[in-house]
Amino acid sequence: MPRKARTRAESGIYHVMLRGINCQQIFEDEEDNEVFLKILRDYKPVCGYQLFAYCLMGNHVHLLIKEGTESLEQTFKRIGARFVYWYNTKYQRVGHLFQDRFKSEVVETTRYLYTVIRYVHQNPIKAGLCKRLEDYPYSSFAEYTGQPDLVDFDCVEQYVSVQSVVESSLEQMTEECLEMRDTPPKRVTDQQAKQILQKYTGSDSASAFQALSTAERDKYIHKLKKAGLSVRQISRLTGMTYYVIQKAK
Repeated sequence: MPRKARTRAESGIYHVMLRGINCQQIFEDEEDNEVFLKILRDYKPVCGYQLFAYCLMGNHVHLLIKEGTESLEQTFKRIGARFVYWYNTKYQRVGHLFQDRFKSEVVETTRYLYTVIRYVHQNPIKAGLCKRLEDYPYSSFAEYTGQPDLVDFDCVEQYVSVQSVVESSLEQMTEECLEMRDTPPKRVTDQQAKQILQKYTGSDSASAFQALSTAERDKYIHKLKKAGLSVRQISRLTGMTYYVIQKAK
């Protein structure tokens, strides 16, 4: 079946979401987040896009972006290819990292612009990752409150004021945006991960897990992923390599 053509925005502004394949973690640690943000920064002059807001959320990314001299498709092809190459090298894995192509919705009105920025900034609170917007290190809210970096404020202020964005971001979210109902699971703590491992395998010992047959091991790894454990957590608890965990089906 042919893919449905994307709706084009007259404004050129889109709310875009990139998601890890099978909802897997794509940001395991601080370095992963920082590298992705650096790639966004590096490709701005190449692709000509402008950013209104962003938030990195463990297994997915939200961006409010204005299309530049290149199409969004070409822009995210560049960004995705560079990050996946770096990620696969670091974690000794092969294959795709992002789920299919990116999802997007058009942003044509000032009112909806406020709505999307509010939604993007409030994602970490809704996922239980922080209690205050300013406490989350991988969203653009901190830039709106005084630390400019990736956000193109000259472009933003053609539509809304910076102060009004800050005030709007703090308001209660009642509207729905792209994937509003498909929220990610909360990150599993290491203590919870140990309990889940023991529940599924009967042991929290790495040596006992490594003694399992390949079929049994892969079956349990699949269950642990489904339960919300990150690849890094599974590796720490079982002693298995990233490559083995990634390829387990």
